[in-house]
Amino acid sequence: MNLDIIQLVLFVLIISLAIITTKLDNILYAAISLSGMSICLGGLYWLMYAPYVGLFQMMIYGGALMVLFIVVVMYVRGSNYE
Repeated sequence: MNLDIIQLVLFVLIISLAIITTKLDNILYAAISLSGMSICLGGLYWLMYAPYVGLFQMMIYGGALMVLFIVVVMYVRGSNYE
């Protein structure tokens, strides 16, 4: 029963963060929201008894790829203000 509630909460978080990612005007906040969605998706994979897929989802998409996105966004935004 508790596992079903946690999965439902993760589903709602994933859907809401995906909608927030598409609706935000600030690209930095959209990238952070996408990172949160990837981490929640990894948690959902973990709860569905696929721990390796969940771990790689959290590490690769939630961590490394979002760091790359944020660095590129900050680099591009920095050249506009000069």
